[in-house]
Amino acid sequence: MTTAAASRPVAATRPPRESGKGRAPGEPRRVAYLYILPAYVVFVLFMLVPLVRAANISLFDWNGLTPATWVGFENYQEIVSDAGLRAAFGHAAVLIFFYAVFPVVVALLLVATMTRARLRGLGFYRTVLFLPQVIAMVVVAVAWRNIYAPDGPLNQVLRAVGLDGLARAWLGDFTWALPAVGFVGTWVQMGLCIVLFLAGVSKIPRDLYDAVRLDGAGPVREFFTIVLPALRNEISVALTLTVIAALRNFDLVYMTTRGGPGTATSVPAFEVYRRAFQVGDVGSAAAVAVTLTLLIFLITVGITRVAERSEP
Repeated sequence: MTTAAASRPVAATRPPRESGKGRAPGEPRRVAYLYILPAYVVFVLFMLVPLVRAANISLFDWNGLTPATWVGFENYQEIVSDAGLRAAFGHAAVLIFFYAVFPVVVALLLVATMTRARLRGLGFYRTVLFLPQVIAMVVVAVAWRNIYAPDGPLNQVLRAVGLDGLARAWLGDFTWALPAVGFVGTWVQMGLCIVLFLAGVSKIPRDLYDAVRLDGAGPVREFFTIVLPALRNEISVALTLTVIAALRNFDLVYMTTRGGPGTATSVPAFEVYRRAFQVGDVGSAAAVAVTLTLLIFLITVGITRVAERSEP
C-alpha cells in the first residue's frame, strides 16, 4: 500500500438499517390507525351519526313534516306506560328463547351426538343445516307463510295422519302466532349454532376423549367435562348473534303477520316502523329504536362479561 493510499481517509460505511429500527416509538401505531381509518369513518357516518340524530329526535313530538315540539323524556316514559309497547318488548323476550336459547341447547346436543357417532358426510350435513343462513329472510318468510297457511302443507300433513284437531290458521291464531314465528327463527338460527359448535369441537384433541372414556365416563359426563368447557367461546358468539337477531327481528314479522293478529306478534322493530310510517309519530319511533339499541348493547356486553369470567 502506497503512502498516498494510506493517507486517504476511509469512507465510513453505514450498515444497512433493519426494518423497524430508527422509527419514532409511535410511528407503527399511527400507520396502523391509517389503515383502519376508512372503517372508522364509515362507522361514524352511518352508525354513530344516525344514532345521535335518532336520540335527538326522540326528545321531540314530531310527525316528520311539521315543526317538532320539545317533549323531553315523555316518549321514553310512554315505553313504560303504554301496554302495547310493553307487550312488544315482551314478545321480543319470547323470541329470544326461540332464536337463541332453544337453538343453542339443541345444537349442543346434536354436536355432542355427532362427535360420538362420527357421521359420514358431515360436510354435507353442515352445508344443509347452514343453508337457511344464506337465504334472504324475506324468502324464508314467504315460504313459511305458505307452510303455515290454512290449506298449507303443515295442516295437510296433520289431517293426513288423523290430527285434524291440531290443524289451524297458525299465523292467525292469537295463541300460536308468536310461537309459529319463533319456530321459523329456530329453524334459521339452528344451522349457525351447529356450524360454530362443530368448528369448536374439531379443535378438541382426541386424546381427551380417549382419556375420559378409559376413566369410565359416559356420554353425559363426557359432554360436561370436555365438550361444554371447550365450546365456551363459541357459545358466547352464538348467543350474541342469535340474541341480536331476535331483538332486531322485523322482516320476518312484517312478511308473515304484520304484527297480528291484533298485536300478538308485534315486536319493537316493527313498532318503530309502524309508529314512524303508519301512525306518523316519529319521536316515539325514535325513542323505541334508541331503547332497543341500548338493550341490545347491554345484553351483548353482559354475555361477553359472563363468558370472560367463566374462563379458567
